[in-house]
Amino acid sequence: LSSRDYSAPVSFVSAGLRKAAAEEQSDEDSDEDEKPGKQEEIPKEFVPKKLKTGGNFKPSQKGFVGGTKSFMDFGSWERHTKGIGQKLLQKMGYVPGRGLGKNAQGIINPIEAKQRKGKGAVGAYGSERTTQSLQDFPVVDSEEEAEEEFQKELSQWRKDPNGGKKKPKYSYKTVEELKAKGRINKQLAAPQKELSQVKVIDMTGREQKVYYSYSQISHKHNIPDDSPQQPLGKDSKPQGFALPELEHNLQLLIDITEQEIIQNDRQLQYERDMVVNLSHEIQKMSEVLSHEEKAISNLSKVLDMVEECERRMQPGCENPLTLDECAKIFETLQDKYYEEYRMSDRVDLAVAIVYPLMKDYFKNWDPLKDCSYGTEIIAKWKSLLENDQLLSHSGQDLSTDAFHRLVWEIWMPYVRNIVARWQPRNCGSMVDFLDSWVNVVPVWILDNILDQLIFPKLQKEVENWNPLTDTVPIHSWIHPWLPLMQARLEPLYSPIRNKLANALQKWHPSDSSAKLILQPWKDVFTPGSWEAFMVKNIVPKLGMCLNELIINPHQQHMDAFYWVIDWEGMISVSSLVGLLEKHFFPKWLQVLCSWLSNSPNYEEITKWYLGWKSMFSDQVLAHPSIKDKFNEALDIMNRAVSSSVGGYMQPGARENIAYLTHTERRKDFQYEAMQERREAENMAQRGIGVAASSVPMNFKDLIQTKAEEHNIVFMPVIGKRHEGKQLYTFGRIVIYIDRGVVFVQGEKTWVPTSLQSLIDMAK
Repeated sequence: LSSRDYSAPVSFVSAGLRKAAAEEQSDEDSDEDEKPGKQEEIPKEFVPKKLKTGGNFKPSQKGFVGGTKSFMDFGSWERHTKGIGQKLLQKMGYVPGRGLGKNAQGIINPIEAKQRKGKGAVGAYGSERTTQSLQDFPVVDSEEEAEEEFQKELSQWRKDPNGGKKKPKYSYKTVEELKAKGRINKQLAAPQKELSQVKVIDMTGREQKVYYSYSQISHKHNIPDDSPQQPLGKDSKPQGFALPELEHNLQLLIDITEQEIIQNDRQLQYERDMVVNLSHEIQKMSEVLSHEEKAISNLSKVLDMVEECERRMQPGCENPLTLDECAKIFETLQDKYYEEYRMSDRVDLAVAIVYPLMKDYFKNWDPLKDCSYGTEIIAKWKSLLENDQLLSHSGQDLSTDAFHRLVWEIWMPYVRNIVARWQPRNCGSMVDFLDSWVNVVPVWILDNILDQLIFPKLQKEVENWNPLTDTVPIHSWIHPWLPLMQARLEPLYSPIRNKLANALQKWHPSDSSAKLILQPWKDVFTPGSWEAFMVKNIVPKLGMCLNELIINPHQQHMDAFYWVIDWEGMISVSSLVGLLEKHFFPKWLQVLCSWLSNSPNYEEITKWYLGWKSMFSDQVLAHPSIKDKFNEALDIMNRAVSSSVGGYMQPGARENIAYLTHTERRKDFQYEAMQERREAENMAQRGIGVAASSVPMNFKDLIQTKAEEHNIVFMPVIGKRHEGKQLYTFGRIVIYIDRGVVFVQGEKTWVPTSLQSLIDMAK
């Protein structure tokens, strides 16, 4: 190596731009494992308040203010390092090619420093901004105002540097403010009543103090303290005028004056409210006084009228009071003095005045001879004396209702006397008497008459009645009581039926008097009891009579048949059909068969057949069982005509029998069609079948419709059949339907029954 000459002058060779201090520090941080640098930040409190960004730049400038040097190679030296500086700048929002700062304006000169005058805090000696700072960041025109405000705030916690005295500030309260405060405190006082009596121990000072309300704690600093004052500092000045006792007394006088003002305002408001309240009370009392005066006037007039009636009631009076005049007086009381009349004790008034007059009015009355005597006058007194509310059917209301007591004590004794002497078989006069008074006397009194007076007499008379010896029918003196007594007579029916059944034991159908005696009771007894009575006492007698009937086409005696048919309206159709099927048609068909077997005259047979058929009513002929018997007779005649082929045959006999059969079948068909049409019309009139779909399509639907009309349960019996026919329950009766006929289960066999008889039995 060649030696160097170190005595030669020093020459510098350019090595590029020197790194800024921050970059060098960044490189050092990167080299030293990125140790954080010690940088101090300027607190925000020392930055001027109204500083704003200014200068000759725009936010959109992309270069520095001082030049337009290209930054294409900016930071290229970081390829020799880890590049931490570029990364930090990019994280803080730096964009390559732009300057630093809030608005990317950049800076040319380095930050200048300004030496502080003294050793005080930042800002203690005024603004510390440099010329560069004022040039780049000019302030607004109100900087001096901000400085004054800052000094003002600063002077609040330190002594005035000028040493001047502050002017005292006075606070004034008007009377209206005190009144408003008093009203608010009054509203808040109610919830604080409980807190005002709380014992409070104050241990915040050097000594323990006891207060008896929370309000005393808020005023404790207004009371001068007895503790010694703090020693004066060397820079402090003694107060020239410090009299805490006087200040406390003055404040106390002010508080007392305020309380007096508030109290006077409350008293004034109370007095005003009292005046308004008393004015309303005066108005109300005046109305009550006028009402009382009117009531006193009315009561005095009523008292005068009552005293006048009492005076005229005295014996020996020249102008005695009559019942009509008394009624007019009570009408006047009711019309003109309604309130007083309703409030008064009408029972005592009526007992004292009306009852004696009413006794005198009815003293010669005979209810059975003159049944309507006194009804008008009693009806008038009913409107005057009876209470408005409905009374119960007992005597407990006699003390509260004058009319009920009047009828019970004055009118009722006459009725008891006349009923005691009354003969039940002479019922007309008694029934007329009660009919005349039924709308006048109270309901419970009428019930008492019927239950306690009339019914025992009728019951005793029924026990003494003998249907075999008495000439007067029992219905002639029992049935007139039905409109008045109705269900009350039910206990009499059972003894009557027993006596009639005993009387019918030796009866024969040839005696028509039994029908005359029983016929009036048909609609009185219930359908079930009537049917049972007929089946037990009448039907067996009629069956014996039909058994004695001899059918002889050449010489027929019809008396026994007429005796039975005459009971058709009394016994049910089903019972009559049962009698005919059992005791008449077997003999009748047997006679027909024997007659046809002896070369008869078919014209006579035809007349004989039609003659017997005309003996039955349409209702009996419409029964399916009767139809079957007459159809059986036609079949027998047809077989007889068609079987005698070889023997002698009357000319035209076969045609006559065929014509008779055709005519009878057509009549039956027409009758059935007419019956169905009549049933449909009846149901349409009753509102059952308005639509065509509601008309019964078969006999089962008709039975179901009838059951619905009479509230009877009609339903099939599940799993039960008789000869392949479904069984049904009709109420409590088991039935089945076969070819339009209802069969009812009897004791041993099934009996065909009409629909009406079925309904009667179900009830």
